[in-house]
Parts: sequence; C-alpha cells; structure tokens
Amino acid sequence: MSVARLMQQAAAGSAGAGPEPSGWTDPDLANASYDSVSFSVAVQDANTQDLFFKPDGSKLYIVGDSGNSIYEYDLSPAWDISTASYFQGFSITLQEGSPTGVSFKPDGLKMYVIGRGNDRIQEYNLSTAWDISTANYSQDFPIGIFESQPSGIFLKPDGTKLYVIGFTGDDINEFNLGTAFDVSTSSYVQNFSVSPQDTFPNGLFFNPDGSKLYVLGRTNYAVYEYALSSAWDISTASYSGITFSLVSQEGTPTGIFFKSDGSKMYFVVSAGTIYQYSTA
Repeated sequence: MSVARLMQQAAAGSAGAGPEPSGWTDPDLANASYDSVSFSVAVQDANTQDLFFKPDGSKLYIVGDSGNSIYEYDLSPAWDISTASYFQGFSITLQEGSPTGVSFKPDGLKMYVIGRGNDRIQEYNLSTAWDISTANYSQDFPIGIFESQPSGIFLKPDGTKLYVIGFTGDDINEFNLGTAFDVSTSSYVQNFSVSPQDTFPNGLFFNPDGSKLYVLGRTNYAVYEYALSSAWDISTASYSGITFSLVSQEGTPTGIFFKSDGSKMYFVVSAGTIYQYSTA
C-alpha cells in the first residue's frame, strides 16, 4: 500500500468517517500492480465479454459470445483465480445472440444479461441461488432507444437502480426500478458521457456506497476513476484524473470487477484470459 494511501486512510479515520460499507476501502487505482496471476477460460469460450464474482468470491461467472452462454467456475480459496475450475454453462441463445454483460442479485436468485443482439436486459430466476443450471427466463426490458450497442451492466445492490454502458453513446445510462430487482419496472433517468476519456467503454463498476465509479475502456486499454458528489447519481460524476493502463497484458479488455473489500481488481480480455491486480 502506498504512503499516500495510508495517509488518506488515517485522515478518514481521524475525521470519524469510519469504514466503507461491507469492509470496502476504495482501490488505490493509481498504484495498482499486476499479481502475475491469470486464468484462461478460452476452452469454454474464446470470445469473452464480461465477468462477475459471487460476493464471497467462491464462484466466478463469465459471459461468452461465441457460445452465447454464461459459464460458472468454482474458486478455492475464494478470489484466487489461479484456483478456478470450470463447473457448468448455461445457454442464453433463445434470448440473446450476442451477450456482453452479466450481473446477479446479491442473494444469487436472479441473473441479468445484456447484449447487442436484442438490445434488452434479460432477467432470469434461479431456483437454487448461484446455480445457473436452475435459471429460468422471466422477462426483459428493451434499451435500444437509449443504447443500441450495450457493453456492460451494473445493478445497484438494493436493486433500485441499474446502469448500462455502451458504444453508441459512449456513455452510461441510468435507470430506476419501480420495484427492486424487477427489470420490467425500469424507467430511464439520465446518462453520463465518458467519451472525453474513452470512445469504446467496455465495462463499469461502482463502489458499495455509489460515490466512486470505475470505467473500463478499450480505446486506450485503461481503467478510469470517477467521483460522484451525490451517490448513485451519474449526473454528478466527474473524472478524477486517475487512469490505470492495462496495456501490459495481452488482449482487448471487455469486463471489470473488484473484490468485495476493494483490494483486488480483475479484468477479462476478449480472447478468454482473466488477469488479477492488487489495488491496496
């Protein structure tokens, strides 16, 4: 951890700020370092578009465009991708022919998939939490009028908001859900352009309290950090000036995720490799 990071944490503690939600500490993106740890999923799919971890880090999910499927992996110990082992796959071909993003309800009983084939958010119910073999298609929500080339999705932990990033507008689109976790109740709120930083945004991730946003871009192969003055309100987002380059790893970055405490960053490239970084 950098000296600047230690000083920042000490100042926050002396001000009585307390810890971030769920033990999270915002990543020190500027000083992130590659762990020399990677894992290939190319045997399952050589055109990977996104990744998602179960909150305890014991499972990993990958979006594959070649097979139009979601792939599930077990990790032991948790969060260590070098220990990942393939478990099973779930085809979404009937709903989406070009999937680009996936997200889950925090209890693992719902899965959300987005893609460029139908420009819709597809919602699935899982009868057994985190077991994609038990997923059943429920409903969808069309987003083509707002973004016709969606590349990523993020669901607010309480299920009242979702965010879609894409190439058409080079922006993030914010939606409210009238009923939490029910995509059919979605309504468009606003958008936020990231084009000054990257014109091919490929993924996004919020910290647990909605005050920080991280965007993955493939124009410069980089991660960009934004601060939100009003939590979860993307109209208040501003680029912090912090960018972390991913060019040292081979492949086009397509998805990003952080460990539940903010200490690790993961990204997947289109050729099917996941890379692990330390951010604390």
